[in-house]
Amino acid sequence: MLTEIRERYYKELTESVLPFWLKYGMDKENGGIYTGLDRDGTLLESDKSVWFQGRALWTFATAYEKIEKKAEYLEAAKSLAHFILDHCFDSDGRMFFRVTKDGKPVIKRLRYFFSETFAIIGFSAYARVTGDTFFRDKAFELLQFVEKIRTTPGILIPKINPEVEPSISLGGPMILLNVLSEVRESFPEKKDWIDSYMDKLLGEVETFFVRDDLKCVLEQCAPDGSFMKDHYEGRILNPGHAIEAAWFIMNEGIKKGNKRLIDLSLKMLDWEWDLGWDAEYGGGIIQYRDALGLPVSEYHQDMKFWWPQCEAAIAELMAYAVTKDKKHFDRFLLVDKYIEDRFVDHEYGEWFGYFHRDGTLATRVKGNLYKGPFHIPRMYMKCIEIIDEMLS
Repeated sequence: MLTEIRERYYKELTESVLPFWLKYGMDKENGGIYTGLDRDGTLLESDKSVWFQGRALWTFATAYEKIEKKAEYLEAAKSLAHFILDHCFDSDGRMFFRVTKDGKPVIKRLRYFFSETFAIIGFSAYARVTGDTFFRDKAFELLQFVEKIRTTPGILIPKINPEVEPSISLGGPMILLNVLSEVRESFPEKKDWIDSYMDKLLGEVETFFVRDDLKCVLEQCAPDGSFMKDHYEGRILNPGHAIEAAWFIMNEGIKKGNKRLIDLSLKMLDWEWDLGWDAEYGGGIIQYRDALGLPVSEYHQDMKFWWPQCEAAIAELMAYAVTKDKKHFDRFLLVDKYIEDRFVDHEYGEWFGYFHRDGTLATRVKGNLYKGPFHIPRMYMKCIEIIDEMLS
């Protein structure tokens, strides 16, 4: 069965998902990638997500490195790397969130540093496949800049008044765990520094957000780690996000042979599966839950998005590889079937992105500022890697 799944994932990745974005997304005139696409690839939005310039750079560079040495993957990566460099940085070193098709700034979000983190993983992967030391150095320089942004008071503009309701969020340390894992592959000589930084971030995640008292992973808490139970933001749970954090931690535990990290990740995964898997409405990981089982305020709280399904597939397959516990393989098969039955577009290629809770399609768009070639190809590539390791 694993061999059949691997073959299907390889085919979906190389014959459907990546070709869709190469054909319809890549901007041959200006460079970079469009992500605002209709089901059939028709362009719906000409502005470009800066997040996705970096994410797509990582995707195509990694596909070239680990899947197949196809010239079109490398050409796409080169286009993306130079579009980012030429158009996506402001004069202060910070990155934009959204630019026009030819790179003029449209939106700059000063409360986040995610454009920068995605550029880091993109530059890092591109440097590995090209040997270009400029992009390698740029990746590490940007990593140090992100840590400065993250830890220096007053640089990030908070969404909520920190003098009235101060809070910290899971997103920052979580995404940096993945960034550091990626950068470590390009900087073996900085392994000790990266490992030390990663240990610090792992401590933040475990201390503040992994809550044994609530049996969940919080998205937000007070700076001292206390539960903000009187606020929607403090109670909100995002199972897909927490499952993603779980496999980042599990992956690190596997690399280091650290059983404590693996056990931590498995605990997180079990909690979030129980919270997120929507057996009542035919399966799928639901978007939001409340830590106390209270109503959730977000209008899309009961929808099924593409990316949590990707994270659950990776996490459960990885957990099965580590534990050989059949429950994880059974969960992986449930997610895999839900994806095949709903998200995969067998007619036009790629995946749909958004379904209502009952499994009906919410919109036919294949991409926007948040959906593009990243979570789906990463899922296929990571699952192929896990299966290959199991089969070997």
